[in-house]
Amino acid sequence: MRSVSIAGIGQTKVKEHWDKSLRNLATEAVLDAMKDAHVDYADALYVGNMLSGELTGQENLGALIADEVGLRGIEALKVEAACGGGGGALRVGYLAVASGQFDAVIVVGAEKLTELSNCGTTAALAMAADSEYETIHGISFVALNALLMKRYMHEYDLVPEDFAMFSVNAHANAAHNPYAMFRSPITLDQYKNSRNVADPISVMDSAPIGDGAAAVVLMATDNLNGTRARAVKIAASASATDSLALHDRRDPLWLGAAELSSKKAYAQAGVTPNDIDLFEVHDAFSIMSVMSLEASGFAERGRGINFAREGELTPKGKLPVSTMGGLKARGHPVGATGVYQAVEAVTQLRGEAGKNQVPNARIAMTQSLGGVAANAVTHIFTN
Repeated sequence: MRSVSIAGIGQTKVKEHWDKSLRNLATEAVLDAMKDAHVDYADALYVGNMLSGELTGQENLGALIADEVGLRGIEALKVEAACGGGGGALRVGYLAVASGQFDAVIVVGAEKLTELSNCGTTAALAMAADSEYETIHGISFVALNALLMKRYMHEYDLVPEDFAMFSVNAHANAAHNPYAMFRSPITLDQYKNSRNVADPISVMDSAPIGDGAAAVVLMATDNLNGTRARAVKIAASASATDSLALHDRRDPLWLGAAELSSKKAYAQAGVTPNDIDLFEVHDAFSIMSVMSLEASGFAERGRGINFAREGELTPKGKLPVSTMGGLKARGHPVGATGVYQAVEAVTQLRGEAGKNQVPNARIAMTQSLGGVAANAVTHIFTN
């Protein structure tokens, strides 16, 4: 397998884009990434997306976006893995270049979630769960995560406030990210006083959905042009699965897919959790942050909450997470999120993260989850 690097990045702000279509957002991100990489051509384009057909009435995104950015004729496909679609598309693009099939590939994550009412979008998002055993009973994704958080609190004798610092840290970091949806820091009191949406999950435990697109240009490292100095190497790309339905898991409080994908990634990159300088965690809900830290080997079982309590999540902490705001405050355009995480990891390793810069960052890790972590895609990047 050949070495693969990210030569260019592009992204739009995450928000409610009433004035831009899905194709507009994807095109903007792709053209910015191509400009950043100093390229005007790619051999293939892969799109991470979850709900374009359900919410915008548009499928066949690969051909649509390839044509829109002036690359009609190349291979172009959509990759769907629920909220993990962006990470999945990045893995497909990585394999295409690493295998020698293509020399240059564009990966774009794009999603538009505000075309319908909140109820319509919530129902569409529930399609990532098991339709025959979960969705049919009316349970939402917030409710599924609330069940996990309640059980976790029972097992480890916790209260909701123990999860607060995950959200406080994310909002503090988003304040310095011009592409973030919510750029105002929050206090512990604001977290405590936020309303519940599904007990014990509050508004401040939940990532906001939004519209947005992010893109990267992948190239064989040996073929890098004048962007070599700012290119970031993909040291590992790995994915794994778990059961779709929570009741089918031997241990609901353990993210098996996250564990498998992270272990494969560590082995591929030749590193351990102790070598990771920053982790872009899939913080769709606070409970997912805690369980991901444990499954990925950053904390012992039942101790993930300590990272937050002891302030180790901040840019100057032991393991900075959500360094540009994460899903919680940058916003969560589901199928695009995994590519946003990659863009943010590259920004950190280039040393271009401004006030959020992690000192001496050399190795970054991202993890993109689909469903309640039924899919997990882990990438490790080095400069």
